Amino acid sequence: MERIKSFEVDHDLITPGFYISRIDGDVTTYDLRTRRPNCGDLMSHGAMHTMEHLFATYIRNSDLGTDILYFGPMGCQTGFYLLVRNAEHDRVFTTVLNVLTKILAHRGEVFGNSRKECGNFASLSLPAAKEEARRYLDALLEKGGPDLDYPTE
Repeated sequence: MERIKSFEVDHDLITPGFYISRIDGDVTTYDLRTRRPNCGDLMSHGAMHTMEHLFATYIRNSDLGTDILYFGPMGCQTGFYLLVRNAEHDRVFTTVLNVLTKILAHRGEVFGNSRKECGNFASLSLPAAKEEARRYLDALLEKGGPDLDYPTE
């Protein structure tokens, strides 16, 4: 059986950043790594779930909206996957920064915060999502731009 590409990356070398996980035709899978893997520093479920609701809504309402195929959390609780059609990497990176800024400025209810709209609406936490957005935005700004390639050493 073929190995999944993401299992071929040395996760002990990954730091918070903006990486290309894979490219399939016109679809790019971005690894939005918010935490260093295998260090025990994981996103809480409330932070991860709320980031999913807010980020997915804001990015699908951005200028990239029609090219967004998927946004969702990694099961390891250290980041998110973003799938974009016809991606220009710098444009996607800039949009990610803008979405994180919108999450930090978000007021009111979390999008999809009802029993009818979400299968676990009670687990949402806007303060936790804002802290996660702040942490990730700071890490991306500190690097000064997208990494794109996973570290190899």
